[in-house]
Amino acid sequence: MPYNRELMEELNVLALFDLETTQAGIKVHSDARPELIEATKRLYEKGLVSNPDGGYLTPLGHDAAENSSVLLTILNTASGL
Repeated sequence: MPYNRELMEELNVLALFDLETTQAGIKVHSDARPELIEATKRLYEKGLVSNPDGGYLTPLGHDAAENSSVLLTILNTASGL
């Protein structure tokens, strides 16, 4: 399944979380870009964040954010493959 615009927005929201601590969450304000607001709501509906406007990563959300971070690192540093 290829990435679509909605999935990319969700990955961008996951990238906003600090994976070094479980004590830091995010708050997506009502004046944020509509795509960001909708992506955060979808992550909530999928059980990846604790609130429709962000909050904290759930255990599943933390796994997703870690994996997306690893993928981003690989894609940004891989060369000569």
